[in-house]
Amino acid sequence: MVWCCHQAMKLYIVGLVLALVATTWSSAIPKPDEHKNRAYDKDLSDQQHEREGDHNNGYDHDAFLGREDAKSFDQLTPEESKERLAIIVDKIDKDRDGYVTEKELQDWIHYVQRRYIVTDTERMWADHETEGDKLTWDSYKKRTYGFLDEDLPPDHPNHSYKEMMDRDKRRWAKADKDQDNTLTKDEFTDFLHPEEAEHMRDVVVMETLDDIDKDKDGFISLEEFIADLTGDEDEDEEDDEDDDDWIESERDEFKNRHDRNKDGKLDLEEIKSWVIPDDFDHSVSESKHLVSRSDENKDGKLTKEEILESYDLFVGSQATDFGEALTRHDEF
Repeated sequence: MVWCCHQAMKLYIVGLVLALVATTWSSAIPKPDEHKNRAYDKDLSDQQHEREGDHNNGYDHDAFLGREDAKSFDQLTPEESKERLAIIVDKIDKDRDGYVTEKELQDWIHYVQRRYIVTDTERMWADHETEGDKLTWDSYKKRTYGFLDEDLPPDHPNHSYKEMMDRDKRRWAKADKDQDNTLTKDEFTDFLHPEEAEHMRDVVVMETLDDIDKDKDGFISLEEFIADLTGDEDEDEEDDEDDDDWIESERDEFKNRHDRNKDGKLDLEEIKSWVIPDDFDHSVSESKHLVSRSDENKDGKLTKEEILESYDLFVGSQATDFGEALTRHDEF
């Protein structure tokens, strides 16, 4: 779900074990009441885009290399970093003119993001028992929730898991385009990554509301908005002097940008505009940032030399196991 530039985003990815049965949990399933970042605006990293007002290079690493790979590049020497980065630069320069443009960077960022989604879907698909080229709801439910009773009463210790299953079932129904209660691999991709599918947007909005609307009045108040940011449900709006600058910035965003009708809360349409904005593409923003930081002669495009000179911006510490990335035979 969406935060501003300094708040990075991600979908729920967590494992859980039911007391009544040992089972592996799907990456689509959130942990009850776990504070999380929001990924529904197609952000490029799980890290904060800015830290204390400064741009976070860790975000750039994830955006440029892909979240799955951005884990161990800090073990490489600067020489190794530059050698491997040079190979990637040649991949990005599609027209082979010796320059990397913002558009080429944007296309590359889209590519690594899509690769992450495809890889995640393949991994999850292989973890389930399919019938031919389809996955049934019963098979998914059994693998993910075991034999959880769908009729658990609200006071049952496992009712929170039942709520998660109901939420999954709602998402499943939306992803199931032909309404046959089974999902193809493409439909399963939409199920796992609803932020990427146009027809899944209503589900994304409802899940956002479910997560943040603690008093269940059908709206997100400023207090609920801030509590979700901080992970503190007891966040008091009066404690402004104790908030970090970024919290204050988010308060301003809520009041001046998200709350369009100025009634102090977000309705479904305002939530949709917040978590799935139509007018902002993080890949565009990130490619502009990378060019502006590396373009020594200010000609609006990057040579390989300029990129290698700024190698730490692209692939520095806490980035990727670039060697692994380069052993893939991905065509771009």
